[in-house]
Amino acid sequence: MRMYDIIVKKRDGGELTKAEIDFFVEGYTKGDIPDYQASALTMAIYFQGMTQEETATLTQAMVDSGETIDLSAIEGHKVDKHSTGGVGDKVTFIVGPLVASVGVPVAKMSGRGLGHTGGTLDKLESVKDLEIEMTKEKFIENVNTHKLAVAGQTGNLAPADKKLYALRDVTGTVDSLPLIAGSIMSKKLASGADSIVLDVKTGSGAFMKTLEDSEALAREMVNIGNNLGRNTVAVISDMNQPLGFEVGNANEIKEAARILQGENVEDLRRLSLELASHMTVLAEVFNSYEEAYEALEANLENGKAFQSLRTLIESQGGDVSMIDDLDRLPKAAYEVEVNADQDGFVSAIDAESIGIAAMYLGAGRATKDDVINHGVGITLKKKIGDEVKAGEPLVVLLSDEKNPTASIDKVKESYTITNEKVEKPTLIHNIIK
Repeated sequence: MRMYDIIVKKRDGGELTKAEIDFFVEGYTKGDIPDYQASALTMAIYFQGMTQEETATLTQAMVDSGETIDLSAIEGHKVDKHSTGGVGDKVTFIVGPLVASVGVPVAKMSGRGLGHTGGTLDKLESVKDLEIEMTKEKFIENVNTHKLAVAGQTGNLAPADKKLYALRDVTGTVDSLPLIAGSIMSKKLASGADSIVLDVKTGSGAFMKTLEDSEALAREMVNIGNNLGRNTVAVISDMNQPLGFEVGNANEIKEAARILQGENVEDLRRLSLELASHMTVLAEVFNSYEEAYEALEANLENGKAFQSLRTLIESQGGDVSMIDDLDRLPKAAYEVEVNADQDGFVSAIDAESIGIAAMYLGAGRATKDDVINHGVGITLKKKIGDEVKAGEPLVVLLSDEKNPTASIDKVKESYTITNEKVEKPTLIHNIIK
């Protein structure tokens, strides 16, 4: 078999066989196939696309290129949740405890963030002494005992994807649906869950800016999961403005804890219940979405879900008093208001710009070596559809600088205020199974 023939076949619109895809992935991972041939194939895929079967085969080959995590020692049906990323997305800290509160095991392996705020692990480390590195044995023990653990990814998961993504990043082939979907799903499948719920974001703060593109990506990923034996559901959720009111690290943990204590931040609470309901139905704990939603909502009100969060923190060595008294979480030195220049209504917020403003404060990383400042961030005071008066705060910057000019300017750029009131954005756009 020759790589040249595989490239030409895909260039001309042919469907690659399993043997051809396996040959490519194995050869490229080992270094036997050079970058120039791999980039020629990814460009051919970019223009010609792939069938559902080809995409599923490529994804499985990337899973098989490295280690897979065996979670069979965990009792019960394990359901994972993955978000395609957004601004203020602290849903994991609500959904994990919610799902665990009805007895479904949540074995969450996460990474660190590179971008506007920290990743799941960085945010959790706002809690003093909390350990996110643990042995596989300890991880499994925690899930079996407490139904919930969150740890750093271990092992060499989907190395073919890592190598291919780095190549796509510099050859103009990132924006290919089969390659994006395969990249995301290869890591999820290698992580050992029985079923997967995907939170696919759409809008100004999302990877996919249009609903059409977000739905296409969701369908691609759901098809991969189902073709490879994992029941998969995708929820298309809005990211035309930050989720909830907090963007940062410690302040996002604080907002998540308050939701678990029964506070109603409408969009954040609603999306968390939506995702948790689909997860528990896939785990066959409930017969219907409606039954699941009602039971989970009750556990928000009666304190069971909050207790699951406390148990997570305690079982991983964290200072649980910081969750009982949220004012003990890290805090920035200053609160700096960014005020509206005119009367009117908030008609748009560029979520990505809010995220960048938070990164300027130190909430995220521009490079892998940057250190996260857990105490800084942004609290939104006005969201889309809200009325605002000139001089009223749009946001409060939680800053260690008295005058964080770059963040102030970025926030002002991100808000659009008009004379006419607009409706709040739709939160849940579609469910794809």
